[in-house]
Order: sequence, then structure tokens, then C-alpha cells
Amino acid sequence: MSTLSIGVRRAELGDAAAITAVHDGAWRQAYDGLIPARELGRMIARRGPGWWSRAIRRGTGILVLEVGGTVAGYATYGPNRARNLVQRGEVYEIYLRPEYQGVGLGTRLFLAARRELIRHGFDSMVVWALADNDGACRFYRNAGGRKVARGSERFGDITLAKVAFAFTRG
Repeated sequence: MSTLSIGVRRAELGDAAAITAVHDGAWRQAYDGLIPARELGRMIARRGPGWWSRAIRRGTGILVLEVGGTVAGYATYGPNRARNLVQRGEVYEIYLRPEYQGVGLGTRLFLAARRELIRHGFDSMVVWALADNDGACRFYRNAGGRKVARGSERFGDITLAKVAFAFTRG
């Protein structure tokens, strides 16, 4: 009987194409019907392998989740970008290929990103989600996040509400 290895590690240059594929599939699944199709297509197209290679070379905080040697998800993290919030760290993104969702892998990746933030001295963190993205909001609530702020983001001709979930060490 063989076992499937599952692990989380820092992204490497050779991961850029795989992260691109995760980004494409996860964003289409998460945002189809929320973000206008034209805008969504543009946003996905901007994040090709070259974009991810540059981010990895710059030392951007990027983790990948591997399942049996396949990159199944990624998370990006770093200092909180919202100056009006007291949380010091932020998980900017966490995405899994649709076929890997719903089995606990997102939680594993999210906890790894939180550990990385703590390791870098960020004892509290925030993550933003579109308010109408029920799956993401449920995920962050179930992970222990509490709503601390609301905002909005413009996508072409429409503005969508977003919500911030805060987490503290522990």
C-alpha cells in the first residue's frame, strides 16, 4: 500500500507554471459570476509564469501545497497592507485547485501561512474576502476569524464589497 505525500514549502522558481495553473483554475471557480467575466479574464492573464517567477525571485512570501508531487495550492503573505487595521500580518491569497478543495488541505495551507507570519514577528493577521464569496467567508469564520472591517474593490464597472477577518496568535 502506498501513501500520498502532502506537504507545504516555500515556492521555488520551478513552481511558477504550476502556481499559474492553480491561480487560473481557482480564480475561475471562486469568482465566476461575482467578478465580471472580462475583468476576471484580464486579472488571470496578468498572473502568468513570468509574474510568479518575478515574485519568487523578489522573495515574496509564497507557500505551495504539494500533493503527491503536484502543486495543488498556494498562499501569499506578508505585512498587513491596510494601515487602518491593527493586525500586523496579512494572508493576501490562499487558493487551491478546485479538485483539492473541501478535504482539509486549505486549512493545512492556511495554518502554514499563519505560522510563517508568526515566525516573521507578526502575531496577529488579517485576510480579506469578497463579501459575496460565501465559501471563502465560511472558511475564514470556521478557522476562527472575526470580522473587523468592511471595504470595497472595483472590478471594471462594478464595485464589490469585501470583508476583513482577523486572527490572533493561539
